[in-house]
Amino acid sequence: MTSDISRRRIIQTIGAAAAWGSGLAGTATVLAGDTRPEKPKRVLRIAHLSDIHIQPERNAAKGLTACLHHVQGHKDRPDMILTGGDLVMDSLGADEARTRAQWDLFRSVMRAECSLAVEHCLGNHDVWGLDRKASRTTGNEPLYGKKWAMEVLGLERPYRAFSRAGWRFIVLDSTFPKGSGYIGRLDETQFEWLQDELARTDAKTPVLVVSHIPILAAAAFLDGNREESGDWQVPAAWMHIDLRRIKDLFARHPNVKVCLSGHLHLVDRVDYCGVTYLCDGAVCAAWWNGPYQECEPGYALVDLYADGTFERQYVTFGWKPAKV
Repeated sequence: MTSDISRRRIIQTIGAAAAWGSGLAGTATVLAGDTRPEKPKRVLRIAHLSDIHIQPERNAAKGLTACLHHVQGHKDRPDMILTGGDLVMDSLGADEARTRAQWDLFRSVMRAECSLAVEHCLGNHDVWGLDRKASRTTGNEPLYGKKWAMEVLGLERPYRAFSRAGWRFIVLDSTFPKGSGYIGRLDETQFEWLQDELARTDAKTPVLVVSHIPILAAAAFLDGNREESGDWQVPAAWMHIDLRRIKDLFARHPNVKVCLSGHLHLVDRVDYCGVTYLCDGAVCAAWWNGPYQECEPGYALVDLYADGTFERQYVTFGWKPAKV
């Protein structure tokens, strides 16, 4: 999402409780999914890399390279990478040449530096030309909107589902165009697809949902001075405005266990009605300008277990901003 210098704090929550903190290079903040005395078999380890915001400036390509090397350098190596959207710095208001340069750079780094399987999620900044004036688009370009990102990433559509190691993964497209910008919500076609997908999934199969914009997040309340008016105000571009019907849908499917997101460049956890919502910071932190609030450049390691439980760690990789 767009940078806002008035933002203040990172919150990490467990239910209604809050705990402050950020990791140092090579360390991890552990947010466990349960307190079992004995863990069942781990079936999958995922690295969730959200908000990369690659650009030719600020050594962002070197930063992504460093992150990928860190991910792949773990002794207990992840099985796959999930990206969380906002892969490029911005294409909402970028012209064709600038958009192409960003996607070419992203593709080049991933091809050269990543040996793990990767599944992608789209973010708002990956959508080309919604701000038609700034991007000089008409809306009739062959790669307008989400088509460019889908072509680069090899996606037939911006939302989908797949299975790994006994878990069902649902990747949502949470960027809903509105005017020259966007809000966080599912269109009717996608919501109906989500209903059908959950109905088709065996009730014993645990489900992990990925979206760029958080479905539910505590950090949205602290991402800026939203209380200055005298009331808490969370923009629809920061958290899903259709949260109520999504959480009602999840309530009918208790095998939905965990939802991963990015977008806010902050780290938090909310447990609500049997579902855990995890916001997983940002690879670029403050858009490759160092920490964003107290959140260092990092990514999440998510361990999935055979019984439908999980553990999440936010891992920093020691990246320092370029000197300018």
